[in-house]
Amino acid sequence: MLLAETILDLRAVCDRARADGGRIGLVPTMGYLHEGHRSLIRAARRTCDVVVVTVFVNPLQFGAGEDLDSYPRDLSRDLALCEAEGVDAVFAPSVAEMYPSGPPLTTVHVAGLTDDLCGASRPTHFDGVTTVVAKLFSITGPCAAFFGRKDAQQLAVISRMVEDLNLPVEVIGCPIVRDADGLARSSRNAYLTPDQHRSALVLSRALTAAATAVIAGERDAAALLDLVLGLIAAEPAVALEYAEIRDAHELAPVAVVDGDVLLAVAAQVGRTRLIDNVSFSVHDGEVTADLGVRVEAKSHDNGDAGVRSKGVH
Repeated sequence: MLLAETILDLRAVCDRARADGGRIGLVPTMGYLHEGHRSLIRAARRTCDVVVVTVFVNPLQFGAGEDLDSYPRDLSRDLALCEAEGVDAVFAPSVAEMYPSGPPLTTVHVAGLTDDLCGASRPTHFDGVTTVVAKLFSITGPCAAFFGRKDAQQLAVISRMVEDLNLPVEVIGCPIVRDADGLARSSRNAYLTPDQHRSALVLSRALTAAATAVIAGERDAAALLDLVLGLIAAEPAVALEYAEIRDAHELAPVAVVDGDVLLAVAAQVGRTRLIDNVSFSVHDGEVTADLGVRVEAKSHDNGDAGVRSKGVH
């Protein structure tokens, strides 16, 4: 496995792979890798000839007072995980390598999709995400890029950026990976105390309850939100930031669950901000509620945790 620390080194790897007829799978991360990242790497490994993982804590996507300095980092551990998963190259640049002149004068902004949900409390966040991802796409060149569906708004924003700018990238969303108890995997889960972890489980319980209601035939968005809000309100250690039901692609509010729909939540548990979601697909009498996959804490075997049903009207 190659460790590339400069843009020229990564470009050389990718250029050689394409010259040999290879398909490149790109997994952008901020490091401190966990089972969710492993699932992205495995998805890339299944369909691509060369797998590249990027490890870069991007300062542009952190606002004032956020956890840039304390964000968990362990490159040695990340490299060991990548090698175990058969990654071909890890790109781990310095901030100076990515932004040699300081914060860039050129940024990428996706209007509309970034205005609310997480964008309401983090107004500069998505411009930082799209700018660094556009740079990574430019450095890598034509590729398939793998992102987790836990960051559903990010996935929608990046997909729209690629579409609008005709970037030679196939964006692939991969299922949420959860602990066996239901908590969605996140590098920031390292901040949680055991008590906070237990409190945070109310988020997945609320989403599961909403999924069960949709499978049972509930289509009214307001009723589903009332269910979610009531369950989360019963856990005093969890401060809900938002619970919203949106079109899964355009992120516009919806009143009725029909087509591809997203129920997304964000909450503060102690000093840790957590996000989670469940996606619904209601088409031609078929209903799917996808909560992702669950894994045992010390296992790499994924089990299906989605709630699925067919023929529900």
